[in-house]
Amino acid sequence: MKVIPADKIPARRVEMEGAVGVFIRELVTERDGAPHFAMRRFDLEPGGHTPMHDHPWEHEVYILAGEGELRSPTGARPFRAGDAVYVPVGETHQFVNSGATALGFL
Repeated sequence: MKVIPADKIPARRVEMEGAVGVFIRELVTERDGAPHFAMRRFDLEPGGHTPMHDHPWEHEVYILAGEGELRSPTGARPFRAGDAVYVPVGETHQFVNSGATALGFL
């Protein structure tokens, strides 16, 4: 077992095409002995967003702080702190900070 102080893990800017104002902290990964799971904290500056993308795994996301929208080619769904978000395998999506403060999610 491990207890990992999240505030000791440095945030790094996401340098992916289409990412604006996105920072990541990799909290639990394969290096911690978790070969099938990753826990990552994302922080988006006001106006920030992830790229529109998809991948062969689902997302289960918990919104820690702020508010935003989950966008897809078919529309947008608002969310706020305390909400849970599910994105199915292969669904194109984008997280957008539409609020005036930082957006944080796991």
